Amino acid sequence: MLQAGMRRPARTIREIDVDELREQCLERPIPARDTISNKVRSMTIAEILNNSMKYSQMFAFKILRTMQNQSKHGESRGKHMNDELSGTVSLSELEAYFSEDYFYFGDAINPPETSDREAGIIWNLLSLWRGGSVLELGCGYGRITNRLAEKGVQVAGLDISPILLKKAEADAAERGVNVEYVLGDMRSLPWRDRFDAAFLCFTTFGYFDDADNERVLREAASSLRKGGRLLIDHANRFAFLRHKPPIYVVQRNNDLRIDIMSNDVLSDRRNVERIIVRDGRVRRAHVSFRQYGFSEFVRMLRSAGFATIEAYGQEGGTFTSDSSSLVVVAYK
Repeated sequence: MLQAGMRRPARTIREIDVDELREQCLERPIPARDTISNKVRSMTIAEILNNSMKYSQMFAFKILRTMQNQSKHGESRGKHMNDELSGTVSLSELEAYFSEDYFYFGDAINPPETSDREAGIIWNLLSLWRGGSVLELGCGYGRITNRLAEKGVQVAGLDISPILLKKAEADAAERGVNVEYVLGDMRSLPWRDRFDAAFLCFTTFGYFDDADNERVLREAASSLRKGGRLLIDHANRFAFLRHKPPIYVVQRNNDLRIDIMSNDVLSDRRNVERIIVRDGRVRRAHVSFRQYGFSEFVRMLRSAGFATIEAYGQEGGTFTSDSSSLVVVAYK
């Protein structure tokens, strides 16, 4: 359940009427990465579209209008920043964000060879073995979970999205593996002293306020046996501030997923406004997550009952300020 004090109102994906989209769109300059020069500069939304890929006029109108509304919303929200320093994400927002659109575009972003490689990295960093047990928190549609099961480990996965879990179960059945999938909240786990390892991948950690994020770590620790290991794959906030473009576009066939990202430097949260253009309709969703540094992880994990904490960069390499990810491995 949601905790008292969550101030951001719940917002769900909404559809925008096509007639509304035909209104005059602003040529509003915004910072974006120029895909030709690979430099961040001020560009109009129309320039972004022309510079990236060609879309139909209807799609262009939808994108322009939706992003215009998003910009206006961002301006008004900034006026109330002091009221949102503890801003978190509600369960309804998470369900809207991790909808069927999530795995539809996820297949385009993560081809099978990428998922195979990432499952192998997790296997190695957690020192998994055939017959061991592992839990994935925020398992989504089972992209990694089912691959680990194929390697011979006993796997459980927890997620709040029934849509994604249904997809995960179907994929597990197709692969012929047995995975325990559970619909639930990572702040309250049904397992105690059960697993040899657990992991949260791809910025799954940090959606809640600090107190609830630490609660997630305590619950994860309680689910592990003595000597168990926890892996957290987290965004490296230093690299994001320097290198990440504020707009990220994914195309699958004629469908688009547009992520507009921003950092709140006062609350250390990354905000993502997601716009989905699919099947002639536009939908949008919002999510944000707290960006933690390694020293903060050390404090929280030790408080949760972990004794040793290690830091890695992407794919298990050395962690530096330029690493795209901060991968934390903690030992209970």
